[in-house]
Amino acid sequence: MKLPLNDNEVFGFVKPLIDVHTMGMNTFANLLRDCGYRVVIATDEVNEAVQSIRKINSYGLFCKWVNDNHLTRLGFSYRLDPQEGCDFFLTMLQHLKDDNQMEEQGGPLKQVFFAGLPDTCLLVKRMTKGEILTFPGDESPIQSLMMIGVPKNRLPKDLHEINEYDRMRWEFAMEFIASERYKIVVAQDHYGYPECGTDKDSYLARLEYARSKHALPIIRTHSGPYNPNRNEALKEFNSWCRDLASTRLLDVLSIGSSQLTQSNFGEDWVGMPNGGGVPVNSAIEYRIIRENAKPMLVRTYSGTKNVPELARMHEKSLNISWHALSFWWFDELDGRGHNTLIENLYEHFEAVKYIVTTGKPVEPNVPHHFAFRGADDISYIISGYLAAKACKRLGVKHLILQNMLNTPKYTVGTQDLAKGRTMIRLVRELEDESFKVSIQLRAGLDYFAPDLERAKVQLAAVTCMMDDLEPENDNSPEIIHVVNYSEAVRLATPPIIKESIQITLGVLNEYRVARMLGKVPNMKHNADVEERTKVLYYEVKEAISILEKSIPNLYTPDGFYKVFVEGFLPVPGLMDQQHKFSKATQWHTALKNGGVKVVNDEGEIINTIDRYTKIVSQMQ
Repeated sequence: MKLPLNDNEVFGFVKPLIDVHTMGMNTFANLLRDCGYRVVIATDEVNEAVQSIRKINSYGLFCKWVNDNHLTRLGFSYRLDPQEGCDFFLTMLQHLKDDNQMEEQGGPLKQVFFAGLPDTCLLVKRMTKGEILTFPGDESPIQSLMMIGVPKNRLPKDLHEINEYDRMRWEFAMEFIASERYKIVVAQDHYGYPECGTDKDSYLARLEYARSKHALPIIRTHSGPYNPNRNEALKEFNSWCRDLASTRLLDVLSIGSSQLTQSNFGEDWVGMPNGGGVPVNSAIEYRIIRENAKPMLVRTYSGTKNVPELARMHEKSLNISWHALSFWWFDELDGRGHNTLIENLYEHFEAVKYIVTTGKPVEPNVPHHFAFRGADDISYIISGYLAAKACKRLGVKHLILQNMLNTPKYTVGTQDLAKGRTMIRLVRELEDESFKVSIQLRAGLDYFAPDLERAKVQLAAVTCMMDDLEPENDNSPEIIHVVNYSEAVRLATPPIIKESIQITLGVLNEYRVARMLGKVPNMKHNADVEERTKVLYYEVKEAISILEKSIPNLYTPDGFYKVFVEGFLPVPGLMDQQHKFSKATQWHTALKNGGVKVVNDEGEIINTIDRYTKIVSQMQ
């Protein structure tokens, strides 16, 4: 039953610690804040207590958090195994009821709701006889807020706007998916060069060959089964490698490595929760994957500690296609590792110095992690530029510039184009004879609906937008990271991966033809996009100039640390439990005109230059 919201509602969000997925929760939390409600996100300590809530001390800690924060509505999120998610949630709910914490029992909580995979939501609804409101992920922002009971007069006005460009892409994608023409798409000609499939194969060799054949983009995807039995999981993944290699649709296989692979590689994992993903724990296991994946290239995540050492190991065991480094992230900031922020930055800069000796490209896995924590569009662009320029200064010859679209998922398409074009333009300005950039585009992690047919349309629609970033450049994008359409429901198996690639390649080709025939607009000179891009570009350029003048040794670990701790890159969704980064979390952001802006307490936009000038004046 939907209960009406009062003005003084306080929302709390909690999840078991084992689940590292936070973007959906942060997105919903920011939406509620935009509506004027107070939101409290649980600390790691509380999340860990929920995971082991049957212990007396654990429930006591969790209940204290509920009461100390005067929560009136509690949201629970879990996006891993459905049965586990249902068990975690129902155990928490029963403890709350046994302790008379619900409103009908005289307690503070008016409502408890659940967000997770569709199968988990069905289990929760069945086990509670429909008592619990669930969010399987197919809701628009407006729908989510109305489901929870937000009055219409509190809904952000920008969420009501329909973007004509988004409508056009959706209709084009719907017709394409309905026709099923993608099912006849065959592999591109990417395998005719001498090094292909050998130990000397490389991304740069494949890029050069594909470009010579006018056969871009390079296709990458992220893959890996979930199996609690480590040996069975590795066996299954190697079978997937052979299957995917045989299709020749996929160029770069990105290993969906487990949390323990990233945080505790080479250690004894007995008794440690893994949290899903491919549980690789030795260089030998990586070599086996490499052999089974040929002629595909292979990449994997960096680690959360010992980053330079892992880069060396990935190079030797995988002949990694390129190295992906998170710089500010995968450490104490997001709970993915135990490195402090400054330790992480130093390790990443050292890793880049090593990678330079290999000649391999570097992918700064950066801007979208700021967006996941509520950063504004300007900060998204600046973080990508800073990482790119630091790599160039360290001697990197080839950069992979990743741009995640639909992040957050309620960004309108014209703003996404402007944001992407601005970052691409700025980073391309760094190019010279010794520094080149490959653009890698992808859909957002939180974008896809659990309705698989709708998700296929979403995949086709976002692929159209990828081609509109540089519509008259036949070689752009050079790389597409295909996010498989089943992501909101389950991990993608090889047949789903193959179909997702066929959709991507098929709609990309048809959209380009439609543009040439005038059936869809050429977005190169779209007035709305041009104006948005112009505003972003000059604001970012001036902001970067202020940073370079105000922060000594900006493009170093200490400089990057200073940028973050002083609050130049706001992250209001960061779970800063120890209040170490209060200057970074103090700023508010909100959806304005289809994009994300920094705002004051009254919801008015704060100009970046004014904000930076104020920060500089207060720096010690």
